Amino acid sequence: MAKFRVYFFIQYGRTVALRISRIMIKNWRNFRGSEVSDVSDVVYLLGPNASGKSNFLDVMRFLRDLGKSKGGGLQEAVESRGGISKIRCLHARQDTEVLIDVDVFDDDTSTGWNYTLGFNIPSKGFEKNRRPHITKEIVNRIENTGEKINLLKRPNMEDEQDEAQRQQTYLEQINTNKDFRFLAEYFGSITYYHLVPQLLKFGDEISGRTLEDDPFGQEFLLRVSATQERTRNNRLKKIEKALRSVVPQMEDLRFLKDGITGRPHLEIKFKHHRPRGARQREDQFSDGTLRLIALFWLLQETGDAPLLLEEPELSLNEEVVRQLSYLIETVRRRRSPSSGRQIFISTHSYALLSNPGINADGIIIIEPSDDGSRTRKINTAEQAALSVGLSPAEAVLPNTRGLPVGMQLKLEL
Repeated sequence: MAKFRVYFFIQYGRTVALRISRIMIKNWRNFRGSEVSDVSDVVYLLGPNASGKSNFLDVMRFLRDLGKSKGGGLQEAVESRGGISKIRCLHARQDTEVLIDVDVFDDDTSTGWNYTLGFNIPSKGFEKNRRPHITKEIVNRIENTGEKINLLKRPNMEDEQDEAQRQQTYLEQINTNKDFRFLAEYFGSITYYHLVPQLLKFGDEISGRTLEDDPFGQEFLLRVSATQERTRNNRLKKIEKALRSVVPQMEDLRFLKDGITGRPHLEIKFKHHRPRGARQREDQFSDGTLRLIALFWLLQETGDAPLLLEEPELSLNEEVVRQLSYLIETVRRRRSPSSGRQIFISTHSYALLSNPGINADGIIIIEPSDDGSRTRKINTAEQAALSVGLSPAEAVLPNTRGLPVGMQLKLEL
């Protein structure tokens, strides 16, 4: 296979260099209690199946649901996840409060924000619906000296006078978030994507309900269609150049609309014995081609809020996966070394982690235990192995296996 090359030369305007620098969670799904500090610009979440990689990403999706401008809010965010009983860690005992505490840092100014949200079902009151209520909501502005200036601390006097107000965060309300609306907009712009090719290929036949924010790519083509034509064509041309090395006989990637239905489509021209070649639409693309197109598109989208990628290696050739980490870092830095979008990647792919150039500070290991999952950075032994040139796949991934080395997976019949 020809070497998978990076063809993206992205030149966008300067954006604010924001990143989530610390995440602390309590009683969140798998995690009874966990904290990660010094969060890197590109983060790789490693761990065995069902350890909590997706649930860790969901912390940021939850913040997105609070901050997004249309709909959302605390009640919607909790309800869409099946209620607080589905969110709260099963290991929570006497202390049942669910808590998220994050720091957002601006690398350019060395300033940031701290947002803390705790919620629970009240032990009394709201008997009819038992809706979640806020146990604490705190917003601090972090100065470059490290000093924290408090902008909000709840419960406050208004909450005491009207308990119903504790069903909503101030973050989600325009009339109350004026002093930290920038933070709400940042959270609301977080992007999660895990494109399922079959939902895109057979959308008409499936006719399923599209989830809000379309995390599985059912309306990916509408996303492409809504982009300004010049920008859209420019992005597709870069994607076409990148795909030529991994999609045999490919000549042309273009966007078009059906002349009868008006539905948007992607079309690829392949070299063929016919003089004008053969053309295929997205329902004929391979799963890997569709996932690559979506990934390349997302990497070109502007924005300063994190991009959450769930197992981007799925359906892709191993040699392509082997170069994804290099691609992601290269595209991110070509925007601007200090303002590339923060990216969180959940994976257990040996090929993806085989690049020895992956920043060790960006690796977060999730380890299940009898008392809930825990997070950690790489340990001394793993750091020593990386320092002599081993890749994370060799030095770290073996320590995150669900099965002990040499144990065979068996099914008794």
